[in-house]
Amino acid sequence: MKFRPCIDLHNGQVKQIVGGTLSEGREPDTNFVSDRSPAWFAELYKSDGLSGGHVIKLGAGNDAAAREALAAWPGGLQLGGGITAENAGQWLAAGAAQVIVTSYIFNNGQIDEARLEKLVAETGRERLVLDLSCRKKDGRYHVVADRWQTFTRTVVNAQSLEQLSTYCAEFLIHGVDVEGKQQGMDEELIRLLAGHSPIPCVYAGGIRSLEDLELLHQTGGGRMDATVGSALDIFGGPLPYKEVVDYCRNN
Repeated sequence: MKFRPCIDLHNGQVKQIVGGTLSEGREPDTNFVSDRSPAWFAELYKSDGLSGGHVIKLGAGNDAAAREALAAWPGGLQLGGGITAENAGQWLAAGAAQVIVTSYIFNNGQIDEARLEKLVAETGRERLVLDLSCRKKDGRYHVVADRWQTFTRTVVNAQSLEQLSTYCAEFLIHGVDVEGKQQGMDEELIRLLAGHSPIPCVYAGGIRSLEDLELLHQTGGGRMDATVGSALDIFGGPLPYKEVVDYCRNN
């Protein structure tokens, strides 16, 4: 199990927010605002050899900060937030190892295969990550788009994971209802992903301790990587970053 660190950008600053509160026209609930630069975090992750982490632009006004992070570790970080077929190549050229995409591939709540194929033509399958972050509705996990506020018709299950795996190298999946709350993981979602994802999968949402990481490792059968955000001491939380690095390195 690899630790996949994050650099979440909001209004040009590194922040940790409660993802489900991010919407147009209002400030999200915020757990932490860093006085350190995006480059500082990128250099920290580089020094610890934590490749495959992600820089996420949460809304407008984050392009300069994102470029700063990518420039600090070219080829070491993924980039997500507002990615389309038209700009994906620019971000890969700016140093992103891969681009992460959600909302662009949906149209009227359904997967737009033409857009998806156009995107893959620009990036190649190996440089594309699909973010299938989801919320539960009527007993099923639906992919949510538009800053996690819009339920799509795509249900995360064996069939959709198999279908979408042909277009990308891996999935990034937040359990949105537990993300940023430090109240524990979505174990049902983890079991679903571990049992049915045919490609590498990165889980984020609610990880708050080394015990949670062990549970993810066991429940996920060692097939899933982990992202930890608000709980880390580098983001104002109680969980030592170095302990997480060491734990994942040893597992």
